[in-house]
Amino acid sequence: MFIIFGGLFLLLYWRFVSIQATGIVKGHELEAEALAKYQTGYVLSADRGKILDRNENVIAEDTLSYRLVAVINDSATVNKKNPRHVVDKAETAKLLAQYIPMDEDKILARLTPKPGANTYQVEFGLAGRGISHEIKKEIEALELPGIILYSDKKRYYPNGAFASHLIGFALRETDEDGNTSVVGKMGLESIYNEQLTGTDGKLTYQRDARNYLLPSSDKIIQDAQDGNDIYLTIDKTIQNFLDEAMSRVDEKYNPQSMVAVVANPKTGEILAMSQRPTFNPDTREGLDGNWLNDVVENTIEPGSTFKTFTVAAAIDSGNWHPNAEYQSGQYKVYKDTVKDHNEYGWGRISYLEGFQRSSNTAMTNLLDIMGWQTYESYLKKFGFGQKTGIDLPNEASGIINSRYPLEKYTTTFGQGSTVTPIQLIQGLTAVANDGEMMQPYVIDKIVNPNTGEIVVDSKPTKKGQPISADTAKKTRELLASTVYGEAGNAKRFQIEGYKVAGKTGTAQMPKANGKGYDWGKNEFLYSFLGMAPVEDPQLVVFISVAKPKLGITEAGSDPVSQVFNSVVLNSLKYMNINPADVAEVQKKKIADYTGQQTDSVMTELEAEGLHPVLIGQGGQILEQFPAADASLIKESIVFLKTEGDITLPSFENWSLRNLLVYKSLSKLPIEIFGEGYVESQSVSQGTMIVDESPIVVKLKTPEEKHSTPPAEDMEMEDEESGEELPQD
Repeated sequence: MFIIFGGLFLLLYWRFVSIQATGIVKGHELEAEALAKYQTGYVLSADRGKILDRNENVIAEDTLSYRLVAVINDSATVNKKNPRHVVDKAETAKLLAQYIPMDEDKILARLTPKPGANTYQVEFGLAGRGISHEIKKEIEALELPGIILYSDKKRYYPNGAFASHLIGFALRETDEDGNTSVVGKMGLESIYNEQLTGTDGKLTYQRDARNYLLPSSDKIIQDAQDGNDIYLTIDKTIQNFLDEAMSRVDEKYNPQSMVAVVANPKTGEILAMSQRPTFNPDTREGLDGNWLNDVVENTIEPGSTFKTFTVAAAIDSGNWHPNAEYQSGQYKVYKDTVKDHNEYGWGRISYLEGFQRSSNTAMTNLLDIMGWQTYESYLKKFGFGQKTGIDLPNEASGIINSRYPLEKYTTTFGQGSTVTPIQLIQGLTAVANDGEMMQPYVIDKIVNPNTGEIVVDSKPTKKGQPISADTAKKTRELLASTVYGEAGNAKRFQIEGYKVAGKTGTAQMPKANGKGYDWGKNEFLYSFLGMAPVEDPQLVVFISVAKPKLGITEAGSDPVSQVFNSVVLNSLKYMNINPADVAEVQKKKIADYTGQQTDSVMTELEAEGLHPVLIGQGGQILEQFPAADASLIKESIVFLKTEGDITLPSFENWSLRNLLVYKSLSKLPIEIFGEGYVESQSVSQGTMIVDESPIVVKLKTPEEKHSTPPAEDMEMEDEESGEELPQD
């Protein structure tokens, strides 16, 4: 017996030693399994990157929301007096239907498990996500057993239907493993989904059976890495001007569709981009069929806006003779006939008058003078028939049709061949920018918010010089004559205080079956391709309105001009381009004032007609805005930053842009409400700021400041009522 028990003891001892040495029992690693049992933690959720405009205004960001969950298994309840599951399913469904967008019967179906199923809890799909804090409080006040609200994140679009087809939207999705994440489904949210998506972190620690932190346990934190922030060239204020004007026209004329884009011709930066129909990215309301960004992905027949490039080619090639005459009305192309919009023409007129009246036959005669090869070479230089290279996917290239003689002639006045709105904008930058054509782009920079590293830093890109500076100037003058000339057919596009240049367009639209074109006053695509101010263009704009419902006395240019005039007028004022400055067009390059004393610098700036604003007590200048070598017009503001306490200036009539610059340099707690120009400020001029109390500044748009009665209907001119309607 001694030997037997001694042997068993030795065997047991050996087993203890073996387990102690290896930590493995029947293939199980005891240490790892013990760690797994007592080690716990939770995910540190990363934020999806923000999308911001050029002035750092948020366009899309993650925000806190709540997710609705219902526990329906009675095993969750230990004490029947304090139920932890849904007891009265019908009453719960009735009450929840008042707070989430789901019908009562569908909620009840979710709360009622299938026979034999052992479901513990259920969720309510999109209807149960994105719940606001206010709704959460109201649901909790009902004290419904089994109803739980978990904190969640929601993609939030604070501006509503704001450049929606450009920005797109993102949704929270759940994969096969039950992991949820926000995924871009359209627009920039989808295109840059990888850059916007962050990496979740994790917090781990060891606990006891009651889930308390063990005294000897260390917390291990793996920080979350937020997604990259995308800064756009879009200006929120100009985009708002555009969206508001388009919505007014959309409601008034109920067109089939609308497209608009505003750009800076000096750089190619897209300042605003929109289309109708549009949608709300928060709710997807209005997103019925078209997911395409029409500015980039859809082609159109541009109509007479294309005459801009036909005439520019003629001028640059030495084939433009404005005072020479031709026979207007009709032009024979073998068996076909090209007609002017009034069919009979105006007799023998000059090419200048023909352009101002938007004569198709003027263009066909110009093609005979300069020849197709010359004309085609200019179209290629302007970038037609090829992609612009804008930093957006699925760009269409359009087609310049030239297989048959008639197609070559109709191309001169924008029919038959196709282009994209962004190609028209790119081509017009050459006319506005003294011959230098700039590539359009919408991404200003991409920044890693975790490190501050600039991942992408876009710069203006010159695409070539299709025409000379002299040609560009002459083309601008010619385009201005369509707005202000006696025979000009674009008089509706005149803006008080600023000189506009541009070309109207009226294009036939192909029938839905692809056979022929629709015809009639309410069946055309009306458009305008223009710039302002003529002397030194700061904006280039394309607007198109397809098949508007026009009144008896209204012309196709009415809805187009209502968008163009409103956007350009408000934008130029917002950009501090005053009418008086336009008349003089005198600019002054400023020097580098950093390191100099404020007294002498401010005196110098005032003598040059500029308006210095001091940020600090004075003395040595540490920073200035604009930077050295910037060209400024008279009355422009120059910010000079120094050390010391800040005395608040008067913000009266300051633009939002200047206010944002001041806020950035001064680091003062300025809270801004509204758009346009400063109307009032909560802290008066001359107050020295010594604490962190907020300074509230309210702005109003020019329209809000000066509400004027609607202008009387203009008498419709013959040229505009039937303008430039090309023939089949």
